[in-house]
Amino acid sequence: MSITIGRRGLVAGAALAPLALPVAAQGRGEEISVTHWGVLMYGAPYAVSMEKGFFREAGVNITGILTSKGGGTTVRNVLAGGLPYGEVSLAAAVAAAREGLDIKIVNAGAATVADILWVTTPDSPIRTIKDLEGQRIAYTSPKSVTEMLVIMSLTASGVDLNKVERISTGGIGAGLTALRQGGVQAAPIMDPIWARDHARWRPLFFVKDVLPPMTQTVGITTTQFIREQPDKLRAIIAGRRKGVDFLYANPEEGGKLFAEAYELPRELGVRAVKNMVDVGYWSRGNIDTKALDNMVEGLRIIGEVDGPIDWTPLVDRSFLPPDLQATG
Repeated sequence: MSITIGRRGLVAGAALAPLALPVAAQGRGEEISVTHWGVLMYGAPYAVSMEKGFFREAGVNITGILTSKGGGTTVRNVLAGGLPYGEVSLAAAVAAAREGLDIKIVNAGAATVADILWVTTPDSPIRTIKDLEGQRIAYTSPKSVTEMLVIMSLTASGVDLNKVERISTGGIGAGLTALRQGGVQAAPIMDPIWARDHARWRPLFFVKDVLPPMTQTVGITTTQFIREQPDKLRAIIAGRRKGVDFLYANPEEGGKLFAEAYELPRELGVRAVKNMVDVGYWSRGNIDTKALDNMVEGLRIIGEVDGPIDWTPLVDRSFLPPDLQATG
């Protein structure tokens, strides 16, 4: 089975725009939701598991992905379309739960924000994050993950926030344009865009070198789906886990499958997957409560969360494979 996305996927990634997802169904194929599918790296395990038949082996025939540009839209996709399972940002999951929506977190997705870095121009005199005092730094949009990470990274590095002008540029591509034109001195980038454009920029700081592990995305479902189709839910989680394991064990082939799914040049897909393998980007599904708390601390900083989070009623580890169920 091949997955057709279109080369507009990488262009859309530069602006974090939504993408249409035609995938040929086989038999009684079903769809799940994945935030930024066709744009960012969250979707790689699903692409591999569909192509390699891992979902079918686990007991569910996933042949299509619903997507969105993220946030509450992806949560609504989970509740309204296809099977009621999806990988969404932790921020969206927490917001949905606080709104009283019927969801449970059942697995971790992207286990880290290590895919995100800030870059500058090759000839820039700015060499470290501390050199940003008195300068301008880009992030995508207010209350975004990139705004959160800018604030947390500067603070963790001992940089006075009042001495750095933080500028919302609207998207990854727009931030890089502002950097190229001198409007800012640093801008965020992530794979697969970084894999494509790495020769154009010089890394200024990687978030992974500044901040602790932070869970970016989680798998969610509804209590109704848990009650009515528990075996299918286990199969989805197990199938994704096989895709993750394949990517770590076979980054070359996994990168080619990812590239085919996103219709990227093969060498670009391989480079992007190898970048993610190097930083342990994809969780096999196990839920690290400390990494959840670290992300929520950032969400508090940008005003997306108010007060503590009690994970007990929101997290259900019982559908993970037994070796991944240990609490953390």
